[in-house]
Amino acid sequence: MRTVIHPSSSHTAAAAGAPGLARRRWLKNALVSSAGIPVAAALSAPLQACGGSDDDCTDPGMKGFPSFFAQAPVLRMQDRLAEFLGAAEQGIIEYRYVDAVRLAGHSCPTVAGAYLMTLKGIGALYGSALPERGGIDVLMRDGREDGVTGVIASIATLLTGAAAETGFPGMGKAHRFTRKNLLSYGNAMQGELALRRRDNGQAVQVRLDASVTPWSEAIKPLMPRAIAGQATPDELRRFGELWQARVKAMLIDHADDPRLIQVSPWTATA
Repeated sequence: MRTVIHPSSSHTAAAAGAPGLARRRWLKNALVSSAGIPVAAALSAPLQACGGSDDDCTDPGMKGFPSFFAQAPVLRMQDRLAEFLGAAEQGIIEYRYVDAVRLAGHSCPTVAGAYLMTLKGIGALYGSALPERGGIDVLMRDGREDGVTGVIASIATLLTGAAAETGFPGMGKAHRFTRKNLLSYGNAMQGELALRRRDNGQAVQVRLDASVTPWSEAIKPLMPRAIAGQATPDELRRFGELWQARVKAMLIDHADDPRLIQVSPWTATA
């Protein structure tokens, strides 16, 4: 059973009756993030994929993905542009981790970290109120071509609507619902990114400490073989399982760990 939560709510554990840990067909190819940080303790049993013959994952949109994706926190936003154009009733849209995976084309600690940073930052800005998609500036610390900054920014754009100079310019002379130039790079801060409400100027900076969920020792001998294209099919399968085990540790086991995602007030410097 999936639990839909507001970003400011506490993470809930997987409901009773969740699928077992039987071995499932796994990803054929492991996609490697360039975020070279240590990774979290791996599960002793293989991670399960939704849609198998003997599990209870019935959402067709989750078929083939690891079942823990459905347990990750969910972000509920109100998008006035979507409401205006009749794309969503009252503009209410829910975003799940699998949406970030589809955007990025893979699941890794960088994608999971960006997803959680954005959710936690939005939760700090809005509390129990419904967040406004399109009403948030996203400010990145690093340049757009630095490391995995672009990957993180793309996930933040998905969730907040904030885009750089290529974004939607708005409607009419008043540029209503503009998304253009709400995302910027090279801002002075200690966190990886900052989020700022456009209605009241309140802002927070968010930092990810991925060392809280370090690599399993079991993945270390597999990683160079997988990256070099020398791993056997069984080794690749195990590599993928261990890789996603770290993602699971971030999204499920440590989703509310203040050491993993650190949120603090932020004021722009001149």
